[in-house]
Amino acid sequence: MACGVFVVAEVILRAYWLAGGRWAYTACDRTNLVDPTGGCGANRVETLPFWAGWGAVGVGAALAVLVVCAGRLPGRYPAAGSWAAAALLLVLAFPLHLLFEIPAALAGRPSDWRDLGARLALGTGGLLFIGLANASAPRRGTREAGYRPVPRWTRRWAYVAVALPVVGWAVPHGLWVLGVPFGIPQRQLEDTHRDLSTWTGAAITLVPPLAGLLVLGLTQRWGQQFPRWVPGLRGRPVPRLLAVIPAGVVALTLVTYGVLSSAVLVRQVLAGHTHWSDLREGWAVTATLLVFLCWGVALGITTAGYASTTRPRSGAGHGHALSRSRRPDLTPVSARKIGAKAEPDADH
Repeated sequence: MACGVFVVAEVILRAYWLAGGRWAYTACDRTNLVDPTGGCGANRVETLPFWAGWGAVGVGAALAVLVVCAGRLPGRYPAAGSWAAAALLLVLAFPLHLLFEIPAALAGRPSDWRDLGARLALGTGGLLFIGLANASAPRRGTREAGYRPVPRWTRRWAYVAVALPVVGWAVPHGLWVLGVPFGIPQRQLEDTHRDLSTWTGAAITLVPPLAGLLVLGLTQRWGQQFPRWVPGLRGRPVPRLLAVIPAGVVALTLVTYGVLSSAVLVRQVLAGHTHWSDLREGWAVTATLLVFLCWGVALGITTAGYASTTRPRSGAGHGHALSRSRRPDLTPVSARKIGAKAEPDADH
């Protein structure tokens, strides 16, 4: 139901744009107008780009068919399609952009709220389709109650995922906020201080490492059972998807950003727009791309370890019963062999 509402709302909005309306539409990625709060001159756009108009309507129609199929014929294939739709929406939403832009906007930096709202809507749609995929997938059993310790390798990758945003992001950005040109030219530092306020710089510096601390929940007891101080939920098991979905989305976003940004940088170097001397002067900025990529990989591996540890186990009891059911079959066979050998003696 929720997925259907999301699809219908998006299709209606795109149809409104095709009809000439420009409410909630942004052109900040296609024009050079410096007006992020007004959508960068969205009202002046006469012809709507294909993927913002008819292309999006076509995708919405395909998603509507998927929602109907998943509701009427749940199973493996509708679940796989729902996972694919969720991945598409989350990639388009690019949550990493929200992680930096929303704190900066709240700190007073002019931001494109139309773009942020659209990304939030797409991210919400991705989460809804993840729920649809989980609801339409075949059941695999129930999760056992209690805490399951994660493997040692999962803990190690979690520590890496916590350390990377601190060392690779918070430290250099904190030095830049303090006026230290660490790994960047002095002119770039001056431009940064001119464009960003102190509060905005502090928000951009602190939010990623603080959010990165949540990955420790994938290795601790409070990531599987609610702590005692949580009213109404104390001691209850944490829903598995409540931890896996956000962590998986962030990991996918970080890896995507790292790969795409690195590809853009390589293309600029090959085209001659960026020189090796520029990379050497601003090596800290270049290294940030690798930080995002490695951070996403570490978070993804940690999430996979958590998901594997907390996976519902339905085959253990069945396998035990099956092994017990096979054992009595050996006794009649051996008894028949003994009886067959004893029959000639009985005839004598």
